[in-house]
Amino acid sequence: MSSSRSIRFRPASEVGLRVKRSVGPAARAAGCTAVRMQRGFHHGLRAVTVLFCLLGVGQAQEAPTIGVPVPPLGAGPWVLDTAEQHKIRVSVVARGLSHPWSLAFLPDGNLLVTERPGRLRILRGGVLDPVPISGVPAVRTDGNGGLMDVALHPRFADNGFVYLTYTKPVGNGMGAPALARGRLEAGALLDVRDLLVTEAFEGNSGLNGRVVFGRDGKVYMSTGGRVEDAAQDPMSLRGKILRLNDDGSVPPDNPFAGRVGHRPEIYTLGHRNTLGLIVHPQTGEIWNNENGPNGGDEINIILPGRNYGWPLVSFGRDYPGARVSDHPTREGIESPLVVWLPAIAVAGMAVYTGNQFPAWQGNVFVGSLQAGGIPGTGHLQRIVFNAATEELRRESILTELRQRIRDVREGPDGLLYVLTDEEHGALLRIEPAP
Repeated sequence: MSSSRSIRFRPASEVGLRVKRSVGPAARAAGCTAVRMQRGFHHGLRAVTVLFCLLGVGQAQEAPTIGVPVPPLGAGPWVLDTAEQHKIRVSVVARGLSHPWSLAFLPDGNLLVTERPGRLRILRGGVLDPVPISGVPAVRTDGNGGLMDVALHPRFADNGFVYLTYTKPVGNGMGAPALARGRLEAGALLDVRDLLVTEAFEGNSGLNGRVVFGRDGKVYMSTGGRVEDAAQDPMSLRGKILRLNDDGSVPPDNPFAGRVGHRPEIYTLGHRNTLGLIVHPQTGEIWNNENGPNGGDEINIILPGRNYGWPLVSFGRDYPGARVSDHPTREGIESPLVVWLPAIAVAGMAVYTGNQFPAWQGNVFVGSLQAGGIPGTGHLQRIVFNAATEELRRESILTELRQRIRDVREGPDGLLYVLTDEEHGALLRIEPAP
């Protein structure tokens, strides 16, 4: 007797893949039956769910692609409505940037932009110079590494010092977050040297870093901590915010200076992947934002010597779905000021203090690379706080453009500037609509 349907038995590894792809309504629609079984392994018994599917020949389906189609960024400008400021105008300042990561405004009105593949670019009079600035250190770009943040020395007008965070190639295919300093002169970085190089781990996670100068004149640098338990290790520089003098030496008043078993550079510990690090322009506090895993992105107020929890506690889940911790808070660990559930892959941060957008005074802006783990959903978020720094509401902006927003800064003109982290990335300007 012939039939158009047949039972197909698959190897265990292939079944495992089908389990991941077919659980839920799609599996039921395909005629699959889930069976709970006990399988023996070398290290004991493991309960597994096996799907037996009656599929027609040639009818096996691939898992659907996750993500929202992203059209090329148009010519603009775009006039968009917002909740409190209402009409804004978004225009393209510069194109032709490959995965831009950060920007810094120069005293002469020009603008520096880093590109993750390892180039430092300059915009003069709003026009992107086709020739990158020379002298940038060689970078490792695998995973989330590359050339990242850029910051100017507070006395840049006198000394020309530019600070860069980057992933330093250290051999055997590994990279380490590092801080370098050079002197900008005539389109080149001169006298470039590393001020700090952290430990290298295998893999491509936790390779990012931000840098900012505090009001105390010290350098604050973040390091990625998504590597084993390094974020809680007081002898590791990974998963930390570090505090340095402008020449890379260690200030004697650092919270762990002179403490046995602790690196003196450490200012705070327990950070996962810090993608935003700023000085709050109204309070002078250091604020960071960092990515959780599957949910649990955070904004924190950074206080000396404090532990921010990763990987001991988190509001997020591991990528397969299990909670990172039974409870998201713990005594002796700082709780975040803001949490995102689901995650928005938060990146970059600015507190608006200008006069161009009166309704946004004191609001915090952060970029989103993607929302809820769905590619093609990047945007800009605005967060409103009360006088006690308690969150009141949030607004998503630029959702129509579907761009990965890597950085946001307030310019000297009181307008907002945004970088889109795309292969054909751009610098955007947000201003009031006429």
